[in-house]
Amino acid sequence: MQLKLVNGSGALQVSEAAFGTKFNEALVHQVITAYQAAGRAGTKAQKSRAEVRGGGRKPYAQKGTGQARAGSNRSPIWVGGGKTFAAKPRDFTQKVNRKMYRGAIRSMLSELARTERLLVTDGIQLAAPKTRLLAQQLKAWELPSVLIVVEASDEKLVLAARNLPHVEVIEVPALNPLSLAAYDKVLMTVGAVKLIEERLQ
Repeated sequence: MQLKLVNGSGALQVSEAAFGTKFNEALVHQVITAYQAAGRAGTKAQKSRAEVRGGGRKPYAQKGTGQARAGSNRSPIWVGGGKTFAAKPRDFTQKVNRKMYRGAIRSMLSELARTERLLVTDGIQLAAPKTRLLAQQLKAWELPSVLIVVEASDEKLVLAARNLPHVEVIEVPALNPLSLAAYDKVLMTVGAVKLIEERLQ
């Protein structure tokens, strides 16, 4: 299959195995959910009534005070008491094997290509690392919300893009399902496309 070039005539021939597979919605959903879950810190912690300080003796007599019975001033219903179902640190990660992860990436790239949201460029040449220059270039290509995937680190491009709210620049090794789903369109350099083809074979 072929991908459209935004800065020039013609198209780039790409592998059907990487960019022409059937869209698997269930797999993509599972992988994105697992990716988000893996980003959670899981460090929330609270104290139960057994762990909170104090509450060693009965606060007042069982009868004769006119108040409800109380055995501890660290009961969950008292101010300063422990939590009934105290939160504890936990690991939210979900197991996703390599074959599933690559299958989801392959499925997402294929759907982007099918819906003409995946574009290719020979390269983004900036005279200086200026946000204005990149904004003008993206406006000319009609890309207000775009994920730019490059094969190698480009300091000028990164500096120019970091202040644009709906633009992100990542390298091929950092390509992830959440970024692919977050933007209207994906713009890849020719070198990035070749690297992705090698990784997804």
